Amino acid sequence: MGKYDPTPYQLDLNRYPHLVSDTIPGPGSNALHARAAKHYRGLSGQVKLFPVSFAKGYGCVLQDVDGNEFIDFSSGIYVTTLGHCHPKISEAVAKYAGLLMNAHDFTTEIKVRLLEKMAQCLPGDLKSFQLYDSGTTAVEAGLRTCRAATGKHEFISCFMDFHGKSGHAISLARMTKFSGPTRSPGFYLVPRPDCYRPWWTRPDGSLDTEKYLDFYDTFIRESTTGQVAAFVLEPIQGWGGSIMPPDDFFPKLRKFLDERNILLFADEVLTSMGRTGKYLCMEHWDVLPDVVTLGKGFGNGFPVTAMAVRTPYAEAVDKISASTSYGGNPMACAAALACFEVIEEEGLLEHAQHLEVLFKKRMANWTSRYRIVGDTRCKGCLMGVELVKDKTTKEPFDAAGKMVYQKAFRKGLAWIPAGHILRMSPPIIMPDEVAHKGMDLIEEAIAETEKELA
Repeated sequence: MGKYDPTPYQLDLNRYPHLVSDTIPGPGSNALHARAAKHYRGLSGQVKLFPVSFAKGYGCVLQDVDGNEFIDFSSGIYVTTLGHCHPKISEAVAKYAGLLMNAHDFTTEIKVRLLEKMAQCLPGDLKSFQLYDSGTTAVEAGLRTCRAATGKHEFISCFMDFHGKSGHAISLARMTKFSGPTRSPGFYLVPRPDCYRPWWTRPDGSLDTEKYLDFYDTFIRESTTGQVAAFVLEPIQGWGGSIMPPDDFFPKLRKFLDERNILLFADEVLTSMGRTGKYLCMEHWDVLPDVVTLGKGFGNGFPVTAMAVRTPYAEAVDKISASTSYGGNPMACAAALACFEVIEEEGLLEHAQHLEVLFKKRMANWTSRYRIVGDTRCKGCLMGVELVKDKTTKEPFDAAGKMVYQKAFRKGLAWIPAGHILRMSPPIIMPDEVAHKGMDLIEEAIAETEKELA
């Protein structure tokens, strides 16, 4: 493993963020957005709240069409984990764009090299893979694999997890924005532990993991047909607001599922590839899932995802017609392989863990310093700040969330809203000084919002 060198990613913080427009978003962004709005529908909440139009990105910086340059604390919503347009990744994609773009699922040398690297880097006996072009597709394949491996057909997942936007992926989550029934038969939702908002607690008020497991046991016996193939979870919720489990949850859940012959399916589309300081987030708890999906940072912006399966269930993949038209094309494999190599060569797993310490120190006093900050959380370069109207009732403060998001963006920070929860996912290449600057902008926005809403 290499050692992290901040030199290629340093910024002159006397210049960055660099804002040249009188208003942010600027006139160019507004004009381009207006043209797109005539034809494009289904914009995300973050774009509606701040319709900036980006032109290019490099390292930890995003530049809009007006020339404003923002420090990036979003990584394209957890995607450009290694920064924008990393030279090695861009060169790898460009090489195969001029050599061989697609060969369906035929074997290529670059695909073999990627598979061997994955087998080397992923933990345990996760040695069998299939490649896709979206997280949703990988999740759907994972569900089919679990059914083929177990002969069972039902699934349990958790409220507010997010697994994609196709039929069965939607069935794994409560997607209230869709009309009609949101879950197919045999898909069940249960609560997951949230240390800030626990459903079940001990006498001292702390979260009681055992009571969650007791509920799961009762639920499986009384509310399912007993044909549960897998329990499907995000290790850390993304869309749900960077919700992190207590450290004892996944080890106890693994034992619970093993006793009932239920597979553990970890959806790591968001949390894999160094985002939390490990290749897989589940490694933090020494838990090996039976099926796992990787995505987003897996290609650092190039649309490539993967499903990995433990050796005892590998043959199930052969039974599900697993291949796709675009998955595993040479450009995709080149991008993903380059990501693994960059992480190794630049010591980025260790640096992400280092940044976690930095971010936790920066947020350590926010709950005591600001009356609207109810909770802060961080694992690697995946963070969340929960804003509340009252710290006793913990009533969500959506208006504050929108205001803080917009204020920080106008100060030159690109990042992610989630209602009353602010989400941050800076690139893991980020130098310390740039990380501190981004946190300064967020803290300024929180302080200003609190004062205005007093």
